[in-house]
Amino acid sequence: MFLSYSLSLAALLLPLSISGMPQSGSGTPQTSSAGQSVQPRPAPDSGGSAMVPQEMRNAAPPPADATADQLEDRGDELRDLKAYADALDYYRAAIAKAPSAVLHNKAGIAELQMIRYEDAKREFKRAIKLDRNYPEAYNNLGVVEYIHKKYKQAIKRYEQAIRLRADSASFYSNLGTAHFARKEYGKATADYARALQFDPDIFERRSTGGVSLYLSSVEDRARHDYVLAKMYAASGNYDRGLLYLRKAIEEGYPNIKDVYKDSEFAKLRQDPRFAALMAEKIPAITN
Repeated sequence: MFLSYSLSLAALLLPLSISGMPQSGSGTPQTSSAGQSVQPRPAPDSGGSAMVPQEMRNAAPPPADATADQLEDRGDELRDLKAYADALDYYRAAIAKAPSAVLHNKAGIAELQMIRYEDAKREFKRAIKLDRNYPEAYNNLGVVEYIHKKYKQAIKRYEQAIRLRADSASFYSNLGTAHFARKEYGKATADYARALQFDPDIFERRSTGGVSLYLSSVEDRARHDYVLAKMYAASGNYDRGLLYLRKAIEEGYPNIKDVYKDSEFAKLRQDPRFAALMAEKIPAITN
């Protein structure tokens, strides 16, 4: 998650990770950070979103006398603590006082973190309706489309975000992943290269584990890592180029011999570590 409140597929807590979130199913009253028992309460009206179960809440209800800014700040704090249901209550309370594209976008992110995709989609669309020039909302809407494997629609949303903000590494990273899912590898490679231009650490700061959950096979993941190896090698980051090349080999990338002819690896091939890696005969992981 970024300060601009845009989601990257790699940063997003996807279903296989979010299942580990602490939740209480005991039906016992939850307590706030101050130790006070929090009684069940209905979710503030957000225009049709489903009510969040009380057992997912841990914080006190939004104070009626708090300003919209105060409610938003508290919502941000709760979301950072992964208390998404509580954060959503505060965002909705803030929206009731002063609706904005930013608040609807934040509410959408909280919904998305709770695997409530349709509610998230509605919030992102509300954000766009309030501000047609808000790139994060388009990007985040693209994330929902990608999760639903509507890759063409996701690409459209990412491209809309890029037209509004052409220097976002995360937008290009997401676009590349959507192109990759459509097996448009040339476009994906170009998108990843652009992402690295704007942020050389884009794939390191956000583990690619999130993306790999949506790649259907070990071979797809191997190709994805091979593409990243090419990008890092071409940019002169040989350490990471070798790291992702090793991953591609471990995952059994079938065209690994292309490393000897792909121009992106020309300088890396002169590194003694390259020869050592290729001589290791690393066994491939199988499904």
